[in-house]
Amino acid sequence: MITVLLVDDHPVVRTGLGGMLDGEPDIAVIGSAGSGAEAVTAVRALAPDVVLMDLRMPGMDGVAATASILATAPATRVVVLTTYENDRDILRAVEAGAAGYLLKDTSRADLVAAVRLAARGETVLAPAVATRLVTRLRRPAAPESLSPREVEVLRLVARGLSNGEIGRELHISEATVKTHLLRAFAKLDVSDRTAAVTTAMAAGLLE
Repeated sequence: MITVLLVDDHPVVRTGLGGMLDGEPDIAVIGSAGSGAEAVTAVRALAPDVVLMDLRMPGMDGVAATASILATAPATRVVVLTTYENDRDILRAVEAGAAGYLLKDTSRADLVAAVRLAARGETVLAPAVATRLVTRLRRPAAPESLSPREVEVLRLVARGLSNGEIGRELHISEATVKTHLLRAFAKLDVSDRTAAVTTAMAAGLLE
């Protein structure tokens, strides 16, 4: 028997979820909670196999509750069930250790299947969420921020100035200009002036 805890700050949602899971021979809803803090307490008392966790609740939200639950009950599988699907929410939930991320328009059949999959140790993601997560993870990492002086130097490079001209403009030595450029190259993961300017502009670092 798969035991489930329902967590949502709206009683009608908890009742609806319970109704969707009722009647399944291998699933039993053993409790519910109306906040993240209540969920943490309930998990300690009931030790459910799966927690269906709302994301946005007053006080301790679903992400914080998930992290707290898994810190003390790592075998519990937390599946986020929410109306929100923006990149930040998805990443926060995944980083907290959630075993899945479903949207509240999920069908009864998909919800039941997700509970079973999560209980078996598998990850469950709504198709739209999976697409957004994969897209986000495939994006190249943002380059390390440049110092104000490195930005100044690259802006002058973009204007076509030589190292000597940049030095005179900024009242620093040509050797110092080269040092700033080399540091900027390392941060931007490039090897020449043109690539440095192009990469920095694309990342919005020269605005």
